[in-house]
Amino acid sequence: MTTPRQAREELGRRLREIRRDAELTGRRLAQLSGWHESKVSKIENGTRPPNEADLRAYAAHTGTADQLPDLIATLRGIEAAYVELRRSLSTGTRRRQERSVKLAEETRLQRVFEPQIIPGLFQTPEYAEQILRRAVRFYGIPDDVDAGVSKRIERQQWLYRGDRRFHVLVTEQAVYNPVGGPGVHSGQLDRLLAVSGLPRVRLGIIPTNTPMPMQSTNFVMFDARLVLVETPTAELSVTQPREIETYSRLFTELADMSLTGDAARRVIRHAIDTRSR
Repeated sequence: MTTPRQAREELGRRLREIRRDAELTGRRLAQLSGWHESKVSKIENGTRPPNEADLRAYAAHTGTADQLPDLIATLRGIEAAYVELRRSLSTGTRRRQERSVKLAEETRLQRVFEPQIIPGLFQTPEYAEQILRRAVRFYGIPDDVDAGVSKRIERQQWLYRGDRRFHVLVTEQAVYNPVGGPGVHSGQLDRLLAVSGLPRVRLGIIPTNTPMPMQSTNFVMFDARLVLVETPTAELSVTQPREIETYSRLFTELADMSLTGDAARRVIRHAIDTRSR
């Protein structure tokens, strides 16, 4: 997962390459731009984020005006990527669920990787309530769980309507994770078994002890235009094509090692049988 700091460092390395390709020293670029000479080093090391005027100076003095639009798009993507969860949840859970509904409506292919729990697309109301109540308790936000659950379930209409497709990967650990206790978990397993047979859904379950190609938290891909990555403190919006391609490659590798069809359903049935004992 690329953090905003890593993205700034990557942008800095790219600017350093542009400057060196133009055979300019950092001191000379600073002179041409009217900067203190330490500014170039700070930008290129990622310790000081550039602004758009800085990028225009780089492009003008290195003869790379053709790269300026992409550089600006990269910078704007970094600035927009890091959204504090506490801020986005400050009015409760409903607002974020509304955004999820809108994204689902606008997306033809949604790819989901969730290593810990059953994704929202497949959750029962009871399971969703348990997950959202965790967020309310942990972040100390307003309790509008009923509204949040309603919006989360509303998103599931697209499993049955239109020509949208859903490719969802979960780990075997997520299947066995007893969220909400026996009753809630059993209902969720029945629901997972039911949605696994929907024509628009492809469910993959990654078996326990499978070597992962790369460590990763959960992420959701909306066509090839956006990836949302959630951490305990932030939600990252990834929009740069080369980063989206990295997530796409990771998703493909995870999908290749997953169980699908009857093999996946056997895992779910085994979990149901284990729960009923």
